[in-house]
Amino acid sequence: MTHWSRWLEGGRPHAAIALAALAAVGAALVTQHGFGMLPCAWCVLQRMIFVVIALVALPAAAVAALRRPLAALTALLATGGAAAALWQHFVAASSTSCKLTLADRIIAASGLDALLPSVFAPWASCADAAVRLLGLPYEAWSLALFIVIAAVAVAALLRGRR
Repeated sequence: MTHWSRWLEGGRPHAAIALAALAAVGAALVTQHGFGMLPCAWCVLQRMIFVVIALVALPAAAVAALRRPLAALTALLATGGAAAALWQHFVAASSTSCKLTLADRIIAASGLDALLPSVFAPWASCADAAVRLLGLPYEAWSLALFIVIAAVAVAALLRGRR
């Protein structure tokens, strides 16, 4: 049995996914409140997806019977997050307004922007929020983490089939 095979057993992958997703939101909040990098609607949507991923992964880490279906859901959520990051990079980043976009409508429908505005309210236009972090567009970091989360979730799902 390889090291990876042993690591994929039990709830460890799901706990790692939850931790990584919450760390991403924490990092986004540090860059927002500590460094003035204000989020656009697409940034906030990705934060919401990371929070939902963590909320899905935590029960999977604790309850063996939930691991396979929640791994599949986590992979789907991460794929949606990757799509949001790609849309932000290729389409929204050149737009001066995020009003009435899909991201803006989802955020408004969730009510989280009113409930926790310091976390879930978009404060910048998509063009204004197009910033770089360590040389890469901010959404590229988000995309990379969504891809890693999806890969770990799929690996855990496939491992659970054996």
